[in-house]
Amino acid sequence: MAAQTASVVGASGFTGGELCRLLAGHPELSLTQATSRQYSRKTVGHVHPNLRGMELRFSPPDELESVDVLFAATPHGVSMDRIDRFRDVADTVVDLSADFRLNTEEQYEQFYDGHSRPELLSESVYGLPELTREALPGASLIASGGCNATATILGLKPLVDAGILGNDERIVVDVKVGSSEGGAGGGESSSHPERSGVVRPYAPTGHRHEAEIEQFVGPVSFTVHAVEMVRGASATCHVFPDEPVTTGDLWGAFREAYDDEPFVRLVSGGGGVYRYPEPKAVAGTNIAEVGFEIDPSNGRIVVFSAIDNMMKGSAGQAIHATNIALGFEERAGLQFQGLHPVGAP
Repeated sequence: MAAQTASVVGASGFTGGELCRLLAGHPELSLTQATSRQYSRKTVGHVHPNLRGMELRFSPPDELESVDVLFAATPHGVSMDRIDRFRDVADTVVDLSADFRLNTEEQYEQFYDGHSRPELLSESVYGLPELTREALPGASLIASGGCNATATILGLKPLVDAGILGNDERIVVDVKVGSSEGGAGGGESSSHPERSGVVRPYAPTGHRHEAEIEQFVGPVSFTVHAVEMVRGASATCHVFPDEPVTTGDLWGAFREAYDDEPFVRLVSGGGGVYRYPEPKAVAGTNIAEVGFEIDPSNGRIVVFSAIDNMMKGSAGQAIHATNIALGFEERAGLQFQGLHPVGAP
């Protein structure tokens, strides 16, 4: 059977480039169009040097071709305004912005600047397969999760499912993220001279990804730091359960959640240098590492999770969800195992 066709809208950005890279090697999907207003008619390799061998040129975003799957790697607000056009040209739309991630119009009023198509929110399926696998087959509108939310949810959801979280809901989350999260046009704060050497809290409170997290794990106290790495998001979650929890309880909860998941590894206090989840260890992959420890002095549970924000936190997650939605083998196009040693991820 011929491969299904795919396009990437907003293909000149970092996430768009990752989608192009993954689709170029996908056994079931063929990339036939990549759009960019700024770089229209230039080759994809002109912007993404790792794709210089790709025989494809950017086309204007107002010249969309009919495809089976359209990936929208655009800033917040674009997809909700263009969703009818996207759905006119594609059977399946996978949006990598925040436009369709949340459940209600009220959430968009609180965390963003409202929503122009709230009637579609009930149609969209959150694109993190470890949470929503059963809802993905046949989905026509998929909303990929945010990278900070993805790292946090993957760390905490097993505790929710096992009933381990305390009733006082004291969950403190600290996330460290790389500069690629700011996108190709990240601005002054993402420039190398300003970013180099920092551990900078850029969202001490009120980060927009809190809304996604709370949909799945309940209220959290959430802070994000910008650090000196390019790829990666690392979440450290502090949980204070009402009743004592053993290491065996935690292993049981995490194994129940993830033993059958192809893209989650449990990494918790083993030997060697990388004893806990590390963004560097998963750079370039769709793998999430999750681990934990218990503080014997006070019963606090510390959960660690690490992802490549460009892969498991965006493009890789989108491809994974699409594979399930279209009935492909879910690891298709995503089996890269990563590199070691590697420079700044």
